[in-house]
Amino acid sequence: MEAITETLGAYAPLVISAVKALVVLIIGWMIAGIISGVIRRKVNANPRIDDTLGNFGASVIKWVILLVVLIAVLGIFGIEATSLVAVLGAATLAIGLALQGTLSDLAAGFMLILFRPYRLGQYVDIGGTSGTVKDLNLFITELVTPDNVQIIVPNGQAWGAIITNFSHHATRRVDLTFGIDYGDDADKALNLILDLARADSRVHDDPAPWARVTNLGDSSVDLTARLWCDAADYWDIKFEMTKAVKEAFDKNGISIPYPHSVEIQKAG
Repeated sequence: MEAITETLGAYAPLVISAVKALVVLIIGWMIAGIISGVIRRKVNANPRIDDTLGNFGASVIKWVILLVVLIAVLGIFGIEATSLVAVLGAATLAIGLALQGTLSDLAAGFMLILFRPYRLGQYVDIGGTSGTVKDLNLFITELVTPDNVQIIVPNGQAWGAIITNFSHHATRRVDLTFGIDYGDDADKALNLILDLARADSRVHDDPAPWARVTNLGDSSVDLTARLWCDAADYWDIKFEMTKAVKEAFDKNGISIPYPHSVEIQKAG
């Protein structure tokens, strides 16, 4: 019995330290989340500060607080901060090799926030992966596809990839191509397209709508229209103009050729 009591007594300080460390860790994690959340909301509420910068700054502050919490936890076990720094300094090479991917993502995160190739809410393509930017923090970029699928892109891969930002400019050009029969009046078809474009208030007057014959295909005369609009109206105009032109062509007797086969009957 005395031996058991002595054993429990020997481990009691370690158990108490572990409980204290766990409490500090939980409280520190909660505080880090609360503070970073408050900073994110405050910064994002300020119209003069970009939302991307606010999210990134909140992420940095959260990790700094967690680092302080980690040092405090180690202190509970009697590990001094100076000793920790010495150990980390001696193990820099090993840590660098083990975490080179993570460190690369961290460095890339700072480069992305510095050069700002994309921001929150913009629709981008990163190395062949497309979606709306939902979050950019120290280590990852979070995208959401139009069908609401989450995609996580490590910042290291994002920074090293070709980035196409469809939302960077306030305006975009809508390119539409229509094929008409060789026997149809090309000028009449072009005027119908331009009339529809000019009647749409979302289509900009400057640059003015443009339509030309651009190709003589195997079975059709190809007409191309180029319309400028606000970036937010791009897809609506593309879809609605395609439908409107088709209906106008039908109403005015202009045919749209389509592939078809002709059966040849053998004589006899």
